[in-house]
Amino acid sequence: MSAVDAVVVAAGGSRRMGGVDKVHVAVGGRPVLSWTLDAVAAATVVRRIVVVVAAERVAEVTSAPWLPARVVAVVPGGDRRQDSVAAGIAALGEGAPDDVVLVHDGARPLVPPSLVAEVAAAASAGGAAIPVVPVAETLKRVAGGRVARTVDRTDLATAQTPQGIRRDVLARAWAERPPGGAATWTDEAALLEACRIPVHAIPGAPMNLKVTLPDDLDRVAVALASRGAIPQGAPPARVGLGDDGHAFGPGGPLILGGVVVEGAPRLHGHSDGDVALHAVCDALLGAAGLGDLGRHFPASRATPEGIASRDLLRACLERVAAAGFAPVSVDLVIVAARPRLAGRLDEMRAAVSALLGLPVDRVNVKASTGNLAGFEGAGRGISARAVAVVAPLARPEPAP
Repeated sequence: MSAVDAVVVAAGGSRRMGGVDKVHVAVGGRPVLSWTLDAVAAATVVRRIVVVVAAERVAEVTSAPWLPARVVAVVPGGDRRQDSVAAGIAALGEGAPDDVVLVHDGARPLVPPSLVAEVAAAASAGGAAIPVVPVAETLKRVAGGRVARTVDRTDLATAQTPQGIRRDVLARAWAERPPGGAATWTDEAALLEACRIPVHAIPGAPMNLKVTLPDDLDRVAVALASRGAIPQGAPPARVGLGDDGHAFGPGGPLILGGVVVEGAPRLHGHSDGDVALHAVCDALLGAAGLGDLGRHFPASRATPEGIASRDLLRACLERVAAAGFAPVSVDLVIVAARPRLAGRLDEMRAAVSALLGLPVDRVNVKASTGNLAGFEGAGRGISARAVAVVAPLARPEPAP
């Protein structure tokens, strides 16, 4: 593969962070930007890195002790992302036509180095590549405060960075639509689309989140702590156990582990009956010392009948976060003689990990037939048990 350089853009306005420059907020005693640069530099395929920051931050970042050795320049950005990218690429100087430039958001500190290398390889082979993650949630088009229609998410995905492009491909795009022109591009892929240049999509990483809102900083802190990157000065992680079971009821379909299982009867209950997510809720609440799911959402008029268990899990996560904790890992077992679940476990694992905001490798979902024992083994219903680990949150303060 040809040479690979990276431009890390960190000159944005952080409008949704309450006026705090998100890439310079401290997590674990270091700015978010420092974690991002470490992650990019950990990809051995990257030869050089240029960092683009707000003009008033150039001197500060240039002299920062945490700057990786592979950073060759820190330059001021422009008013738009494309202006900042152009400034970063200009700082890299001339390169061979088949060299690859990666553009990465400074607010994505959890990018796996392996993903950086995969994007570089795909861009080298195909001209341009971006990592994408399929949309997991149901999408609604809203107009005037009302749902206008449901949007088909079959072919929809969210784009991540780094986005890779060969220099010859970038030169062709800039010749048609210069970065200083009137049109504004939200990312490099949008520019290439406008120039009718193919962009190859490769699987992204759910953990590769972009810090956008204050709560995202907590998720970064928990992820770094779980990797051992942040010293454990906070109280130790806590463990909770969840357990739930429901008999089959009339109607369908079955909803289990956040997945719709067609052809199987629905589980009877005040909600949609998803015992797997209920067990996860109970485990998370227990680990945070918050009681159980029934205490927060009783089977009464206080809880909307038929409420989706996905919504219950989101509400439980908010309560867990308010208590100062965030999930680190979940182990879930589903006991059911029917239907057969072996072919759906990976799908459930992905759904649960997406709902929890955790990497897939921190969620485990397994199934048992119940060995013909109990109401599950007799095929009259399904139960689930979950063990959840949560870690304390240390709300990051702005870096000095």
